[in-house]
Order: sequence, then structure tokens, then C-alpha cells
Amino acid sequence: MVRRFFPHPMLTVWIVAVWVLLANEITFGHLVLGLILGVLIPLGTSAYWPGRPRIGAPLMMIEFMLVVLWDIVVSNIQVASLILLRRGDTLRSQFITLPLDLKTPEAITVLAGTITMTPGTVSADVSADGRALLVHCLETDGAEDTIAQIKHRYERRLKRIFE
Repeated sequence: MVRRFFPHPMLTVWIVAVWVLLANEITFGHLVLGLILGVLIPLGTSAYWPGRPRIGAPLMMIEFMLVVLWDIVVSNIQVASLILLRRGDTLRSQFITLPLDLKTPEAITVLAGTITMTPGTVSADVSADGRALLVHCLETDGAEDTIAQIKHRYERRLKRIFE
């Protein structure tokens, strides 16, 4: 019975949490609407989820979220200073190919979303074999440094969470 209404309980929790964060206030109405969305969205999309992602280190998710939140704040400041203080023709933007050690589609999706949520970077494409991401960086000193930073800050944590 529970599986019927909550086919993906973690997704339900995430949807409720994101809804409340987007609403920017915790009220009964926002919690109820978040819960309605958190039940309906997984029900509507459950046919497209043949299996459940395995979460190997649930506490690592908290650390991962804190790192991502910190990086979003820092990146916002960096991008604002780039826009306000530098001329566009002096930016060192480039596309880089990020080779992936991640194997599961859920982990790759979270990594791509994390890169896109962090100001100054966008995940532009994933290779057909799922072994690399194409990432655009607004400002980078070099592909090797950016790849090392993404692997150190995000990919290794996601590997522990999902694999």
C-alpha cells in the first residue's frame, strides 16, 4: 500500500524540501502543496523509473548538499564580480570534457545538475556512452584544474552516495 502511493519516497522528500525552499517560508499551506506535488510527481513518473537508485552513504548526502550550497554562494560572488568588474573580452571561458568515473545514471544526473546549478558553469551535454560530460565554464584557468576540482568536490562524494 505504501509503495503504491510513494513509489520513490526519497524523491517525495526531495520535492517537498525543494518546494518549501523555493517558497522561501515554511507554512502549513506550502507543506501541504509540497506534499501533494511530492506524491503526484513520483506517481506520474514511476513508469519511467524501472528501479530505485541505491543510496550507499545517506549521511554523505548532507555533506554533499552543504558543499554544493557553499559553492553556489561563493560562485555567485565570483560571477557577480566578473560581470561587474571585468570586460567580456577578457573572460577565459571554454568548453571542457569531463571524464566520468560515475556509472549510475542517477549519479551522473545529480552531477550534471549540480554543475549547472553552480553559477559560472553549465552542463551542456553527456556523451552517448555516459562516460563524459561537456561543461561550459565562464571563467577557468585551465581544463585540468576545473576537472580536478569537480572530481574532488562533487564526483567522489556522489560515488560514495550512489555506488
